[in-house]
Amino acid sequence: QVQLVESGGGSVQAGGSLRLSCTASGYIYSSSMGWFRQAPGKEREGVAAIYIRDGTVQGRFTISGRFTISQDNAKNTVYLQMNSLKPEDTAMYYCAAGVATIATMFEEYEYNNWGQGTQVTVSS
Repeated sequence: QVQLVESGGGSVQAGGSLRLSCTASGYIYSSSMGWFRQAPGKEREGVAAIYIRDGTVQGRFTISGRFTISQDNAKNTVYLQMNSLKPEDTAMYYCAAGVATIATMFEEYEYNNWGQGTQVTVSS
């Protein structure tokens, strides 16, 4: 059974930082690993993603220069470093694995494995 487990969420003040982790267990064939978020009353949106081909990361994508996505292959873990956080970053953050291409990195339909989410709350 493939599982993605997120951690690292919490409450911070504006300007602070958080690093989210997503650890995968079980075999996952994927060309993309992504972070999505959903704020109350809003649609889920892509935040960051990596494109994997032939076992190596071919591209990294984020919606903001304040975010950095990275991975540790030995630990089967993907990270989302978030700096200079703003109240509008408040949301539930989800990790996902899928078969997205570079053109569809932030398309939810390309991701078929999802974590349970970790809450990020940024206060002003």
